[in-house]
Amino acid sequence: MPQADLTAAPAQFKPCAVIPVYNHEHAIGFVLSAVLAHDLHCVLVDDASSASCAAVLDGLAIAHPESVTLLRHAVNRGKGGAVLTGLRHAAAAGYTHAMQIDADGQHCTDDIPRFLQQAAARPRSLVTGYPQYDESVPPMRLYARYLTHVWVWINTLSLDIKDSMCGFRVYPLPSLMRLIQRRKLGERMDFDTEVLVRLHWDGVSIVNLPTRVTYPMDGVSHFRAGLDNLLISRLHATLFFGMLWRAPRLLGRRLRLLRGQP
Repeated sequence: MPQADLTAAPAQFKPCAVIPVYNHEHAIGFVLSAVLAHDLHCVLVDDASSASCAAVLDGLAIAHPESVTLLRHAVNRGKGGAVLTGLRHAAAAGYTHAMQIDADGQHCTDDIPRFLQQAAARPRSLVTGYPQYDESVPPMRLYARYLTHVWVWINTLSLDIKDSMCGFRVYPLPSLMRLIQRRKLGERMDFDTEVLVRLHWDGVSIVNLPTRVTYPMDGVSHFRAGLDNLLISRLHATLFFGMLWRAPRLLGRRLRLLRGQP
């Protein structure tokens, strides 16, 4: 496939959807139908799922040959690894933006038009969900998120990112591809936070949209409390030291914004 121009601003708004899938065979059909209803081409990335889930994904790809691209990992690489595979494919295929959404049905697909409208209106920005939880959210998971929020605010020296862990977002692919060409990002549950912070460091503006989130419709969560919390803690420490030497530039940018300067 021809490589997308990574330096020019998008000449048009051409979005697609990227959905990482790992053993979500009971929910992915519902999520995919909702995404396809908005006329988005969908890149499904099977992150070495079980045979039963792989069969479901094969059936969906066969049923929608013009609207679905199915990619596969031979071994499980984690959510971030699956998303990165989908994003690279989307950029190479000529899409300007990619909407990331989870396969478990926790995100409100009715909000897809709002996310795409904001991305089209501000094509250089990253549009990301700001979760509005219902009673299904585990209380400890909710409290733990606030620790990450605080670290993200410290590591960006701003309150620009309201929630860095929501996997419902629209990436501007030229900016994203420049980042991942020069920097290896975490490929597990640390990906969602790291990519937002590093794009913010690069000067990509963040648009936060409130969106309803439930936990999750198929009852499957792949968050590993011990290992993933360790990865996220290590990430915050790494970003903190990265912030320190960037602090003059970040504070200068903040000051210019407060003064209304570009």
